[in-house]
Amino acid sequence: MSRALALEIAVTSPAGARTAQDGGADRVELCSALELGGLTPSAALVEAAAAVGLPVQALVRCRPGDFCYDADEIALMAAEVRSVVASGARGVVVGALTANGALDLDAMRRLVDAARTAEAAVGRPVEITQHRAVDQARDPVAAAALAPALGLDRILTSGGAVSAGEGAAVIAEMVTAAPGVQVMAGGGVRPTDITLLAATGVSAVHLSAKRPAGTRRAGTWIPLGAEGSTAEADTHFVTDLDITAAARAEVDAVRS
Repeated sequence: MSRALALEIAVTSPAGARTAQDGGADRVELCSALELGGLTPSAALVEAAAAVGLPVQALVRCRPGDFCYDADEIALMAAEVRSVVASGARGVVVGALTANGALDLDAMRRLVDAARTAEAAVGRPVEITQHRAVDQARDPVAAAALAPALGLDRILTSGGAVSAGEGAAVIAEMVTAAPGVQVMAGGGVRPTDITLLAATGVSAVHLSAKRPAGTRRAGTWIPLGAEGSTAEADTHFVTDLDITAAARAEVDAVRS
């Protein structure tokens, strides 16, 4: 039986993909630098995560910060789309905005075209997800309404709010605005939010299910990046099995 609600876990490593699999996830979104909101994973990282066995959706985001990209950045991300698919990703997670807060249709078409080119090259379907750039849009519902015409398969969103739980009402509007496109609730999601989010009509929920890894050092910590950067902490995040399993239990409870 197919699941009416899918569970996607954001991971940054093969170990994270194995934990997600053990906890009952249906697929993973793979990125690097989760502390920066996620960046494009390397080809080797995609290969290693895909070898775990769960379908891998690879985030394609060439830098941290805003989602307004110049021509060089769009060209780079188009190349990254082709690279991650060739390395084993079943799908790509992309997004771009204009300076006035609208979906950047030219950039999105370039990225979709790159995915379709990669699809033809590997001879298997490639899913395309609009990432949470949509939550930075001036009108997330209007941006979601463009997804069918762009040929997108899925939208990851918090409904334009800090967390998907807070944005549930807008997420429900986005489900209605994008017929035929899977809307996935993500952003600050906890297992206890899943019943509420399922009621919006989403097809999936997305969690980072993360915890700090703790420190593993013997010497003094010297910051290596910008002062005050959240990525410059003396630790990193890893996928938590208990959180993933709790989310799986909530998804299964919704199904039944």
